[in-house]
Amino acid sequence: MISGFRASRILTLDPSLSHKENPLGAIEHGCVAFESGRITFVGNIVDYKESRHFPLVPLVTPGLIDAHTHACWVGSRHDEYAIRMAGGDYRDIAARGGGIIASSRAIASATEADIGHTLRARLLRMAALGVTTCEVKSGYGLLPELELKQLRAIANAAADRSLPSIVSTFLALHSIPAGYSRTSYIATVLAETLPAAVGLAQFVDAYVDENAFTIDEARLVASAARANGLGVRLHVGQFADVGGAELAAELGALSADHLEHVLGRGIEALAAAGTAACLLPVASFTLGQSPPPVAALRAARVPLVVASDANPGTAPTESLPLALALAVRLYGLTPEEALIGATRNAASSLGLSDRGMLQIGMRADIVAWDLAHEHALIQPWGTPRTRAVVVEGNAIVNIV
Repeated sequence: MISGFRASRILTLDPSLSHKENPLGAIEHGCVAFESGRITFVGNIVDYKESRHFPLVPLVTPGLIDAHTHACWVGSRHDEYAIRMAGGDYRDIAARGGGIIASSRAIASATEADIGHTLRARLLRMAALGVTTCEVKSGYGLLPELELKQLRAIANAAADRSLPSIVSTFLALHSIPAGYSRTSYIATVLAETLPAAVGLAQFVDAYVDENAFTIDEARLVASAARANGLGVRLHVGQFADVGGAELAAELGALSADHLEHVLGRGIEALAAAGTAACLLPVASFTLGQSPPPVAALRAARVPLVVASDANPGTAPTESLPLALALAVRLYGLTPEEALIGATRNAASSLGLSDRGMLQIGMRADIVAWDLAHEHALIQPWGTPRTRAVVVEGNAIVNIV
């Protein structure tokens, strides 16, 4: 049973150890020990005598945290992906019955057990890539009974200690199902789905954009969610700046996600509110979009998070390391910014103060890598390079 690691290099992400020359709080020839799910030591090997019993690996980091996923989907939208790659747009896809509605039909056809089985298998593959905490959204059910079916499947997976830890989000406003007007659908969400989602989800989300939901619609649902004790996160500015960043700041959202299109006033609002910018480079890669204004976000000191956006349409991936590679290559993040964005900043954007760093007393969410240096983590390997993945002291991947 693993209770610690020795490593040529340990990234603590501890701010008290970080400085300009060592932004990730790296310790050379270090070790980390844990007991009862908590870190009990992190430091130099010579300062911990029992470290000689620990496996020796090249690199240890905090567990990766995927702060934006739609991982609870079933079925496949590969035909739609081929249409996109051939130059088609969402109108072509919708005309052929694709898009969010296609995923909603798949959820309707699947049993709750099938949805849960698919989600568990996906999360295990994500764990093999270093993910120890994963935000998972609903949003493909659309109808109250189907959204709740998704949320129950997510909650059941969250109780499984052999999987990454799950943060559940009720994606209340994703698309309008057939048979509803905008007004009647939002009324149904407020009267039926949202009250039933309380206790199953920790956050509410809404897709605020051109050809999606408006500021006023999202404010109405998010305000009701806050009144019921749920946190807020929003999809904003993927295709147009309609004021979603300002709304996220106004609502005290922990993150505003996408942001390919956000103007200066939105960036200023995010900075003033302390709302993180969750960057989703796999989606913009798939859609052939220009990157968000990363330099402006950085200059305003908006916390940067990197996530996979795992979904069957615009980000058909399960790989947070791939998102890190694309964030560096396409968005211009430094390797250090990308890694902070998938650990410490990602934890903060989910309201989690007990992970994202290797620090005494923190949860033992730890990854041992078969890589010599953290800069190798942002190379697009396309294969797992983990040797062990530990979630709250429990090794869910162990090939040391």
